[in-house]
Amino acid sequence: MTFAFSGRSGLVAVLCSLLVLNGCASYYTHYAMFPAETSAGETRQVRVSWQSAEYPGWWLASNKATPIRLETQCSERVWRITDQNHSGSGACGEGIRACGEPGKDRIAATGQPATGKDVCVAVEQGATLQGVADIGSSFGLLVSCRPESVVVKRGDDEVNVDYLRPSPVAYTVHARKVPRGTLSARLPSFNESECKED
Repeated sequence: MTFAFSGRSGLVAVLCSLLVLNGCASYYTHYAMFPAETSAGETRQVRVSWQSAEYPGWWLASNKATPIRLETQCSERVWRITDQNHSGSGACGEGIRACGEPGKDRIAATGQPATGKDVCVAVEQGATLQGVADIGSSFGLLVSCRPESVVVKRGDDEVNVDYLRPSPVAYTVHARKVPRGTLSARLPSFNESECKED
């Protein structure tokens, strides 16, 4: 049995067939865990992670990646580091970065309150680094803000919202890249027993 395709619908059908038959994208989990000081001077584990889809060179689609999540042990603050391809990437400039949140962050160099136009966390740009999908196994992470307060009140409780200490020199991050869905793709867990009880 043969099928005849014509016009745009035919092209779409052929492309969909190729996508199914070839699988096309390879999916990966990227992550790193390293010890570092928070703005309060406590040594904590810091975790960065993201997902990617990589296509062969002959395929029409470009490689894609989720935003990077930056998390700190014992803290509820999670940074979302984005590029121009992500929705809601903020208005603090180009590159791979996370913008400040008014009322939550201060610019470390000046002590001034951060706004949505200030870059608080950035991946250092290399000559070929256009977005998260281009990040290799090693990259620089520059933190330029500190929290307005390391804890916030939530009812009768105090919740830690501290994060990676700002530094004029970027942290060097070495990330693992593993096929998504494998056992080795599980993110390393934080040891919550090391967190102080309020």
